[in-house]
Amino acid sequence: MTAQAKDVISFGPFSLSARGRLLTKDGAPVELGARALDILIALASRPNETVSKRDLLARVWPDVTVEESSLRFHMARLRKALGDGRNGARYITTLAGRGYCFVAPVSRSSETPAAPAADAAYLPHANLPGRLLRMVGRADDVQAVTRLLTAERFVTIVGSGGVGKTTVAVAVAHDLIDAFDGAVLFVDLGTLIAADLTVTAVASMLGLPVRSDDATPSLLTYLRDKRILLVLDTCEHLIDTVAPLAARIFADAPQVHILATSREALRVEGEHVHKLEPLTCPPDDPAQTAASVRSFPAVQVFLERAAAGGARLDFSDADAAVVAGICRKLDGVALAIELAAGRVGAYGLQQTAALLDQRLIRLWPGQRTAPPRQKTLQATLDWSYALLSEVESKVLRRLAVFVGHFTMDAALAVVTSDSIHESLVFGAIDSLVAKSMLATRPAGAMMRYRLLDATRVYALDIDIDRAELAELAMRHATYYRDWLKQAGAMAPALSAAAERLPLLANLNNVRAALEWCFGPNGDTGIGVELAAAAAPVFLAMSLLPECHRWSARAIEALSDATRGGAEEMRLQSALGMALMFIHASSEKAQQALDRGLMIAEACGDALHRLQVLGPLHMFHLRIGHFRDALHYARQGVAAASDVEDPAARTLAHALAGISMHFLGDLGAAQVELETALRHSRDSQGTRAIYLGFDGQTLAGIVLARNLWLQGHPAKGLELLHQTVRDAERRNHPVTLAIALIYAISVLFWTGDRDGAQKHVDQFVAHAQRHSLAPYLAVGQGFKARLALLRGDAKGGVESLQSCLAQFHATRYELLATPFNATLAEGLAALGRHTDAVALMTDTIRLCEANGDLVYMPDLLRVKGCLLLADAPPNDADAARCFKQSLDWSRRQGAPAWELRTAVDYATLLAARGEANGARALLHPIFVQFAEGTETADLRSAARLLASLR
Repeated sequence: MTAQAKDVISFGPFSLSARGRLLTKDGAPVELGARALDILIALASRPNETVSKRDLLARVWPDVTVEESSLRFHMARLRKALGDGRNGARYITTLAGRGYCFVAPVSRSSETPAAPAADAAYLPHANLPGRLLRMVGRADDVQAVTRLLTAERFVTIVGSGGVGKTTVAVAVAHDLIDAFDGAVLFVDLGTLIAADLTVTAVASMLGLPVRSDDATPSLLTYLRDKRILLVLDTCEHLIDTVAPLAARIFADAPQVHILATSREALRVEGEHVHKLEPLTCPPDDPAQTAASVRSFPAVQVFLERAAAGGARLDFSDADAAVVAGICRKLDGVALAIELAAGRVGAYGLQQTAALLDQRLIRLWPGQRTAPPRQKTLQATLDWSYALLSEVESKVLRRLAVFVGHFTMDAALAVVTSDSIHESLVFGAIDSLVAKSMLATRPAGAMMRYRLLDATRVYALDIDIDRAELAELAMRHATYYRDWLKQAGAMAPALSAAAERLPLLANLNNVRAALEWCFGPNGDTGIGVELAAAAAPVFLAMSLLPECHRWSARAIEALSDATRGGAEEMRLQSALGMALMFIHASSEKAQQALDRGLMIAEACGDALHRLQVLGPLHMFHLRIGHFRDALHYARQGVAAASDVEDPAARTLAHALAGISMHFLGDLGAAQVELETALRHSRDSQGTRAIYLGFDGQTLAGIVLARNLWLQGHPAKGLELLHQTVRDAERRNHPVTLAIALIYAISVLFWTGDRDGAQKHVDQFVAHAQRHSLAPYLAVGQGFKARLALLRGDAKGGVESLQSCLAQFHATRYELLATPFNATLAEGLAALGRHTDAVALMTDTIRLCEANGDLVYMPDLLRVKGCLLLADAPPNDADAARCFKQSLDWSRRQGAPAWELRTAVDYATLLAARGEANGARALLHPIFVQFAEGTETADLRSAARLLASLR
């Protein structure tokens, strides 16, 4: 801050203390938002100088990119607070194309330095609204709910609309933040439309992916060992889905405490209800004085809100009687009282009471069948709406199209029209905020707005011309379509929950727009574009059921003009990915991916082709068609060469390297994987280009396997641990799961049983937490292998057989080969040698057919060992298998497989009395290794060589 900004700056009737951040008018404080105050300080500190918009944005919002509309909005509020332009006063002028200038004469005086203010406490909770600075009449409720929630774990605050249930719940949550070490999750269910997405909403707020139609099991798994305070706000419209969910969480997650708000009890096991009564009102007693009336909470709320709205009440005994009557008419409902009190400054106390009476009397007869809570709140909202100007009422009705929070830019895009200019929208929103009909919530440097639920429902009931309503819905859908095309493009690269919050905050509006587009009076053309833009976001957020739902709806709605275009390509690709994870590797998934590729090839766009080739490669790799996977990977490399994007090239070469690795071409795989990592260093932080693929992590972990097989165990392990740590930091669910799978395989190969056990436990927990169904079977297979190593042959075999049956049922054949080898060893341990040899023979035949050749040397080795273990031993066939294994190892350039086979073959030769031949076979292979002497195979080789001397 400049030296000048440290002085008190006086102009007209105003004094500005920059240090104390205070603006006064004739000695009285002027209410001014923090951003508007920053703008005033910046301009008044440089009088008669032009301050550009860019400089103001940098000064007021340092290190944050904001929309220029935010500056215009806060400038409008500042001018209104100063009275700029009224009665000849002129303080700030706009210089078109240049910026702003403070033009009023100023004087400066020294300011006594103030003590620095304490830093605001940081609350590490999730999405919890701020606590009211002063809450009237609810202290006893907050204490009672806090005690009950602490003791019983499950409390529902029940009361009428607008009574203050959310306010009390938020206060209780703030009181308990320390007790839960900051683990407080606030879930606003009022913004949710579809009941079947209740569990998805809770899971997505926790950052959990949703990969099945029912996310309840994965949510329960995640919460089972967590100590969390879960606040479920506004449950009444979703009670049939919220009630059983809350009951399951209460029963299955013993450390989770649940605080719900609803207009009616959930009525499930474990629930304790706290009835939140309206604020206490004074009785109808003409003898009451102002002092006695002021003691009632309802009156205190009224007086505070009236004063905040600019009313100056003497509050005589006569005034007290009027206020008491208003509070009683409004039944002590906090929201209704606040709305009424906010108009006293404009209409006066007596006229406010008269208007209220007239309106309520006229409406009550028509509401005889409605619940009492709706009578009072409906009447108050109806009256409040009638007091709005024509522009304010029209803006309020149009804002009701938004579901949940929205930005000023969104409001301007949707509400502004030929009949309502942008400047009028600014003013109307400012007025609606002041009248408590529009709530605000800061989101970083941005301000988000939200109609209170009751206000939005009321506004939606107001008659509106059908054509205007359709135009409004169309602008709403168009805005979020365009917003998604920009913001959604970065969704796959966002790994931190904080980075995803803006996307999550807008998903409710995206869903509402999609519902309208594909509804009876919607615009399917916009809907197709919106669904195509939303699909990558749903995938990146792991909201797979929604991706499936809207992609399928959009594909059905394609017209002749849009069929075969870029939108269908994206929709088909997204549908294929969603189907692959939800319903395994189904034919429908392949059909969707094939259709997407056909369109991409017809379009001739290289990036579009790569965006489909990646999923197709993954699909064929998962079903065990390794040569087909290489085919798509090579096409991806060709497409990436025409794209000036290092991240695209990273992914393409990573996929090619993975395919070549599984095909046993280790040298070519190394070239591709190292090329991928080289391109990743040029990507400047961009790690994913589509559907959350992280090419760098995939390349790193497969290269670690490749290095081990090529005879570099130490380098392989170093890269393995580095890549897993990197994947853990980024925490993309699928990528981390793949990294752990490949890491565990190497740890088994090196003989690090403890390391394998640790990573298996991590992998299983990760797969359960993120509902990765195919990977749960993989975890079962890994556990079975550990059981076999511990000597539990029966349990290991049964578990492996179940695991492999799941693989075959879901066409997840990628890891079937190594698990078949492990199963064969388990069968041999049970004395079932014939079954074991037959299994290995079939597995070898399938590998040759499908191209899963990287395991071929070890499969032949295992078969040779099984033949030796039979009774009687089949030495000749075993030796033949060992020789074939050595030949395959040398052709692949896999010294690790060669050493392992050489140890077993040399053992056979030594048993025949051919010690020299055994040593001549093993020693040249052993001395090739310059690192990794602590690994199990090298230790075994060293012991055998020592015995052959």
